[in-house]
Amino acid sequence: MSEGISKDYVISMIVPLKPSKPHWWEGAVFYQIYIRSFQDSNDDGIGDLRGIISRLDYLQSLGIEALWITPFYPSPQVDFGYDIMDYFDIDPQFGTMADFEQLIQEAEKRQINIIIDLVLNHTSDQHPFFIESRSGKDSAKRDWYIWRDPTENGKPPNNWAGFEQSSWTFDDLSGQYYYHFFSRQQPDLNWRNQEVKEVMFKVLDFWLELGVKGFRLDTINFLLEDEAFRDNPVTDEVPFYLKQVLSIKQLPVYTINHPENHQIIKALRQHLKNQEDSEPVLIGEIFVPTVSDLVPYYGEQGDEIQLPFNFFLSNVDKLSAVLFRQVLADDCEYLSHYPTTTVLSNHDLLRATTRHASSENSDAVAKLLATMLLTLRGAPFIYYGSEIGMRDCPPENIDEVQDPIGKLDWPEYKGRDGGRTPMQWDNSKNAGFTKVKPWLKLNPDYVQRNVKAQLANPHSILNYYKKLIALRKSSSSLRRGKLTLFGEAPSVLAYLREEQNESILVLLNMSQENSIFRGENFELSHQKIWKVVTSTHSVDTKHFHSLRVNLQPFEGMVLRLQN
Repeated sequence: MSEGISKDYVISMIVPLKPSKPHWWEGAVFYQIYIRSFQDSNDDGIGDLRGIISRLDYLQSLGIEALWITPFYPSPQVDFGYDIMDYFDIDPQFGTMADFEQLIQEAEKRQINIIIDLVLNHTSDQHPFFIESRSGKDSAKRDWYIWRDPTENGKPPNNWAGFEQSSWTFDDLSGQYYYHFFSRQQPDLNWRNQEVKEVMFKVLDFWLELGVKGFRLDTINFLLEDEAFRDNPVTDEVPFYLKQVLSIKQLPVYTINHPENHQIIKALRQHLKNQEDSEPVLIGEIFVPTVSDLVPYYGEQGDEIQLPFNFFLSNVDKLSAVLFRQVLADDCEYLSHYPTTTVLSNHDLLRATTRHASSENSDAVAKLLATMLLTLRGAPFIYYGSEIGMRDCPPENIDEVQDPIGKLDWPEYKGRDGGRTPMQWDNSKNAGFTKVKPWLKLNPDYVQRNVKAQLANPHSILNYYKKLIALRKSSSSLRRGKLTLFGEAPSVLAYLREEQNESILVLLNMSQENSIFRGENFELSHQKIWKVVTSTHSVDTKHFHSLRVNLQPFEGMVLRLQN
């Protein structure tokens, strides 16, 4: 299939050259480890810190520059670590403080920075703070959480919903309701209480002293709620930007994105500046309706979150050059002067290969998505297993479900377990993850789809990732160059990355048909030679003078302008 591409649609994203050396995290390659599922070192079926240490050489060989590790603090594990009952220790199932200190040391030897997950919005209901808070209305910590009287007819204070159909749980002892956006075992802290701020800020100080280089801040735009406790507007469907993580049919205008969140984030950032010689990076999990809504979270003076997560590419629900281009056009318009992130998968979402590919074309699409992930502007986040094209393996019945939201919403929503299955290291029993029954079932495709097999195959997804990461690290254009989008083609997503004397063109055919990119439409070919740097497919032509490029189905191609 041949496609003409209009000249009319050319959008440029210009990032001014910075007068000083860029921060290490700008454009760095991050890798997310869901700790329960990465590597078990002590044969209990659950991944742990020593398991991560044992795989650092693998991560170094991949080219990873920073690890984001999901929560490992003591926890009842209702929400698998996002319900914390002690912010200053390690849950024994994941190891010891000595293990963590060794992880920092060993990662540093390999020039890998450690980012840890931190939940500031809520605690476990088993945290000593909440146990004291719910002991009575006269408790010294009563105001550390959000308590409200029932309505006159004994109902919850309002219609707020989150993980559960009501975000309020009645406490028989005191006759009041407490608020929890997530499960009832995860009560929200009251961030209008000054003592709460002071105590929680000290948590960051503690881990920075141990050597972490930053924090992924969980649901950081959920900290404050409407003081008047007004009802959220009811809708007919789940808001688009929340569909992958929640099932509430209301607009959470009074529970998410409260304007006063910014005051707390600014105070936190200033606290870290006052405490630290080398300022840590803050990566914010922020759910907002539009790309433009991310901008305030950088702060008016760049004094809030350095890297608000940009989830809009991961919200695209089908493989479409048109839809991805629309998202990138918004990025161009609103984020041109800000560092950003590129996210296609994480522990709360369906894996990108599941969303965008069938089992038959999964490998080809995995390489195509890798090309996009690692050539766009911003810091790319690789979710563990993406580098071998892992796919979701959802529970088949409710007895298999571990995820609390999956248990609540079954069968309409099966939860997040399918994207959290154990890492597939080899084709031995339990995939080299553990010697016993793993905490979640393995995807049966691990026999063919695993690290060992792909390392031995020069054309594998894994070796393609390694090639792309090496290219990105060696290219100033890919790490921090401007981005220009080309065309309105329904099948081909095309963009140029430029920095000083380097120009790199990326062509992504998001179709199962052959497609053609015509560079002459954009004055990209006049008296210029473009060399193919890498492609998802084998190519006969290594240099293009006319830049009329025939792309095979699901082919991604990266070309560099020859001087």
